[in-house]
Amino acid sequence: MTDLSTWTPRPAPGGDVLTGARVRLEPLDWDRHGAGVFAAVGGEDNAAIWEWMPVGPWETASSLGEFLAGQFDKLRWRTLVIRNLMSGEILGMATYMNIREAHGAAEIGCVAFGPKLKRSAEATEALTLMAAHTFDLGYRRYEWKCNSLNAASKRAAERFGFTYEGVFRNDMVTKGKSRDTAWYSITDTEWPGVKAALGRWLAPSNFAADGTQIRTLESFRQAT
Repeated sequence: MTDLSTWTPRPAPGGDVLTGARVRLEPLDWDRHGAGVFAAVGGEDNAAIWEWMPVGPWETASSLGEFLAGQFDKLRWRTLVIRNLMSGEILGMATYMNIREAHGAAEIGCVAFGPKLKRSAEATEALTLMAAHTFDLGYRRYEWKCNSLNAASKRAAERFGFTYEGVFRNDMVTKGKSRDTAWYSITDTEWPGVKAALGRWLAPSNFAADGTQIRTLESFRQAT
């Protein structure tokens, strides 16, 4: 059993700019980022992004901004805006939530990727930067939760390297329906292997000239 007799609470993640080779993540400032965030994930054209989430879709930028401001104040959400590093275009957002500094645990949620970010190396890099930042702060547990019927989110968690932990039945009532919630996590002892596979997959040498991957992330993880 790990000796935690000298354990101290960890700083909360979400206050720093995180920069990778493809994307830059910035703490949300609605006055500065709001128009770009709404263009990426709001409006009727992007309603499907919010299908499985307890909230959304958002018809106006003001409604999305007010919601995020409320979650920041009430639940201490720390939302990061995801920009393309070269163009500066805002592509989506993701949030640190359920931050428990005393226990070294946090969740990534409200992951809203616009059409240009979905199923891309930029998306994987953004998630990697957020996870790495959390573990660099000394966290012991990093969580991913989703509707148990959301097959795409479950595949994304497993592809990234999260471990499936089970289902909380009748966990929530969302949009007039009962939701069972699937739980996933990465622990601090698992992170080095997960990080190594992600680093190898994200390497420029793993992508052809047209941007397609040469090897899958799963193949790198199996080799670690």
